[in-house]
Amino acid sequence: MSTIPWTEKYRPKTLKEVIDQKDIVQSLKNVVESRAIPHMLFVGPAGVGKTASAHALARDLYGGGYMSEGMFVEVNASDERGLQTVREKVKLFARSQAFGEVGFRIILLDESDQLTEDAQHALRRIMEQFSSNCRFILVANYSNKIIEPIQSRCAAFRFRLLPKKIVTKYLGEIAKKESLKASDAALETIYDLSNGDLRKCINALQAASSLSKSIDESVVYKVMGYVDRGEVQRMLELAASGEFLKAREVLRQMLYYDGVAGRDILDTIFRQIFRMKISDRRKMLLVDQLGEVDHRISEGASEEIQLSALLAKIPLTERAG
Repeated sequence: MSTIPWTEKYRPKTLKEVIDQKDIVQSLKNVVESRAIPHMLFVGPAGVGKTASAHALARDLYGGGYMSEGMFVEVNASDERGLQTVREKVKLFARSQAFGEVGFRIILLDESDQLTEDAQHALRRIMEQFSSNCRFILVANYSNKIIEPIQSRCAAFRFRLLPKKIVTKYLGEIAKKESLKASDAALETIYDLSNGDLRKCINALQAASSLSKSIDESVVYKVMGYVDRGEVQRMLELAASGEFLKAREVLRQMLYYDGVAGRDILDTIFRQIFRMKISDRRKMLLVDQLGEVDHRISEGASEEIQLSALLAKIPLTERAG
């Protein structure tokens, strides 16, 4: 077990182990109990439990050998998104006669919003033709990329972003099981930098454990490739107080000595602006200027010059604020 990635090690085995998503989990439990399973569409952000819930449902329905016994197959549509895959691989499995008590098989199409429109129309015909012995679970980040004829044939389950409190509690439980000492601030930072993606959070925690058994914010920033927000905060405070040269030295330290990318510094500045003790109007002006700097850097402008210009403008917003 020590060599297994933690995302697999701590993947929910049954529906009762799925994190949050209480209404969806209860609905899926009812579906498993009745065995009246429709085609389903799981929609929501990355890392909130869509694919894990599909596997947990299959395990609850078929038992531990749900994949080895040929009752469940997963196809990643982002790798195999064309018409040929749907006509050959998917159709071959869908037309195969199911066996056992359940009476039908399940095809999981992960990242199904990556399928081409032609492939989706072919899939719609397969869903109609073989619905007696096969059910489809389509997993997607964006429902608007799934054609309407498929959406109308599926029961839609919309997964929400996992709350910070629930994710940090779960990460704390993993840390305890792995004999790690992780501060609350470190766990919250992992959540913030991962944008609530639980899979990314768990990967970050495992990466941090390779550096230290005692995990604080600095360890998290290091393994996730982000600049320490404390340094960014100090730089912004220096700039706001009119000490431009000192603020620029902090910027140059991050760019050339710490090796932090300018876009990462921008991202951290964006987060820190809302923690600054300035008026809402000044925050609005700074965000507007931040967007302009981001655009210029993306067009190939010098990171140091553009970020220095941003620091120089911070004191000027005081007059407007």
